[in-house]
Amino acid sequence: MGAIDLTDDVAVVTGGASGIGREISLRLAEHGADVVVADLRSEPRGGGDPTHELIESEHGQAGRYVECDVSEPSDTAAAVEGAEALGGVTIMVNNAGISRSDDFLEITEADYDRMMDINAKGTFFAAQAAADRMIEADREGAIVNVASISGVTGRATGAHYCASKGAVRLMTYAMAAALGPHGIRANAVCPGLVETPLTRQDLEMFGDDRAATDTYERAAPLRRVGQPDDIADAVLYLSSSLSGFVTGESVIVDGGATNTWSGVSDE
Repeated sequence: MGAIDLTDDVAVVTGGASGIGREISLRLAEHGADVVVADLRSEPRGGGDPTHELIESEHGQAGRYVECDVSEPSDTAAAVEGAEALGGVTIMVNNAGISRSDDFLEITEADYDRMMDINAKGTFFAAQAAADRMIEADREGAIVNVASISGVTGRATGAHYCASKGAVRLMTYAMAAALGPHGIRANAVCPGLVETPLTRQDLEMFGDDRAATDTYERAAPLRRVGQPDDIADAVLYLSSSLSGFVTGESVIVDGGATNTWSGVSDE
């Protein structure tokens, strides 16, 4: 992907301090973008230097950290505003989110509200803030929303998670229709199971971390779970001019699990 040049771009990445968001932030910076990392904390869950500091030390790009609770529209608006000092947002990556595998009959109203506030509402208003800035400054740009295969096919547990990620997919299509005339593209990336510190923590909470991973590896045609760089590459493509005629799409990045799942294989 050496042909991708983002040297004139400024990206805001929510949830950019750890996991998938960290890899996305670093990948965009590697290709020349200045990056605002918007997260609740600057320290990565897996340890190491803060993402915004790595961006400056390893890639020579501007890296900034903004404390951000995506469930608060004022916070996401502030993160977008923070990009103005770097030239103004042209790439908005809505990556921040939470996941739970609760039984459908045990999901409370508070559980549901929290899931929707972070995953759906957070994505909606962050995208709105970014689009507003792009239009005001007459800048073309790209919005990439991180959804999930659970928002494509559903699953037996975590119905509130599925609902929130399904909402992200559908709002992405609406954004594409509304913002296309302004030169702003909107697309979604739908990851399958991806190995991150947060994923391991969530699976361990329900005591099925190894079982879930084994099942996925055996059933997906590529016989592995995803890595953060798999998702970062898809986001990089959708953020760049290589996808200049792509909008209103959901790119499934799951090793083939969603569309070819036929039960667990012993091969």
